[in-house]
Amino acid sequence: MSATIASGGTPAGAAAGSRILTEAATPYLVLAGRVFLSAIFLLSGINKLTDWSGTADHMAHEGMVAVPLMLAGAVAVELAAGGAVLFGCYARVGALALAAFLVPTTLIFHDFWAYSGDARMNQMQHFMKNLTIVGGLLVLAAYGAGRYSFDARGRGAPDAEPRQSGGV
Repeated sequence: MSATIASGGTPAGAAAGSRILTEAATPYLVLAGRVFLSAIFLLSGINKLTDWSGTADHMAHEGMVAVPLMLAGAVAVELAAGGAVLFGCYARVGALALAAFLVPTTLIFHDFWAYSGDARMNQMQHFMKNLTIVGGLLVLAAYGAGRYSFDARGRGAPDAEPRQSGGV
């Protein structure tokens, strides 16, 4: 074993190879990340539409007011912003909208501090899961939707990459 590897470093060739692999994989990783991030919101929006009364009852049970208006707003945000993230069309705006939506939603529906025992642990896990999702959404908002997105095709979105001229 070389001294470089034994000391925790990597040989220059290995570092360069790792960078090339990472650069080649990055567009696909960003696309997969957008698919996974959007899935929870799109499915949640669809589920709210298919079980409107059950969702409304749950919201009322949590003490929400103006439930029909809030429910319609939740569905609109989840579907519109979730679609923006999925397709990478104004993905940064969609990601920020979902993050802003998720913070109060998490505080209202996963208030683990109001529970005890197993229910407390369950709510805390949901709370932490949502914080993790917010983190992913903020990374997407910071770095953009990547190569395989409508934003990258120059449709005027905030994170659109400039088109290169020439060629067909």
